[in-house]
Amino acid sequence: MEEVETLVIGGGAMGSSTAWALARRGREVLLAERFEPGHAMGASHGEYRNFNVAYAEPDYVDLLVESRRLWHELEAEAGETLLDLVGLVNHGPAAPHEAVDGRLRDDFDVVHDALDRAGIANEFVPAEEAGRRWPGIRFETRVLFSSESGRVKADASVAALQARASALGAEVRHGTRALDIRVGADGDHVDVDLEDRAGVVTRVRTHSLVVTAGAWTEKLLGDRVHLPRLVVTQEQPAHFAPLDPALAWPSFNHRRDTRASDDYWYSDVYGMLTPGVGVKAGWHGAGARVDPDARTFASEPVQLRALQRYAREWLPGVDADRLDEISCTYTSTDTADFVLDRVGPITVGAGFSGHGFKFTPSVGRILADLATTGARPAARFALDR
Repeated sequence: MEEVETLVIGGGAMGSSTAWALARRGREVLLAERFEPGHAMGASHGEYRNFNVAYAEPDYVDLLVESRRLWHELEAEAGETLLDLVGLVNHGPAAPHEAVDGRLRDDFDVVHDALDRAGIANEFVPAEEAGRRWPGIRFETRVLFSSESGRVKADASVAALQARASALGAEVRHGTRALDIRVGADGDHVDVDLEDRAGVVTRVRTHSLVVTAGAWTEKLLGDRVHLPRLVVTQEQPAHFAPLDPALAWPSFNHRRDTRASDDYWYSDVYGMLTPGVGVKAGWHGAGARVDPDARTFASEPVQLRALQRYAREWLPGVDADRLDEISCTYTSTDTADFVLDRVGPITVGAGFSGHGFKFTPSVGRILADLATTGARPAARFALDR
């Protein structure tokens, strides 16, 4: 039997960030990842994720400020650029939102004020001017633009986090699957059976287990932790071929207009330019529920045709008929708030899909706090929300 101070199961963005945060504190940590480096089975792979700062909730705005600082610290340690702040536009119909004074206001106005208070640059741009600035996108409403937004490298960030954690003493094991988790009768330790690439099973004992297993969270924890509902879906965005490679592309979020008479939209839309690949666009959290161990990776044709229609109508800078499909998973909670909490010796991080990647280093810090001191973040992230 092996013994380790902290065992982290799941080496995607959040688990790798947790290992980095723990290793920076001089903690002994083993990171066990089921798949090989750069795999496409979960939610942390690919070239880029949106870095969108359009939040009004103080809990998330605080995490944005911290995350920006930690991203820059990781970049300095790794010696590479991970954030590509090309800007991000949010557009579409606004919705009522409760402001800090309790009044209902346009939610984009509330976001604008929250970001101003946090010192995060943002501005409103009229639709006509936005169309001149970014002709690859069609706008019918004013745009909330932040120059401090953009995109963050996904695969490169995971690799950098693991490399830095390893350099600081963490052990990273790929091709290592957690088979069983058993909490000791004393409630003070956990035994985990890990299976390596050759099928050899090793039992590891730890007094602090962190589970950041994405779509496999419920399968691993079963009835050991009472989780909120986690819905796993297979999403199918696509890269569309740009018509003019010289066009400037901010990242974008486009809110669905539920009042539209011809409503082919599945959900809100997100997207960004992936240099050298194409303009990525996708429905947000609209995929079919799926077992992560039984994915077909095949797209749903009606939904794909709807996405192509969206590209024809709203992305005049792309060829909607020239596309490369993408397949990934979302693991989401009903409220879209993350799960960041601890029960006994088990710390859980889950439910990040759709908007979590930008918060990666802050999530790692929070999970490291939970694993070492039990210090809890805001109540919205609790298991018993």
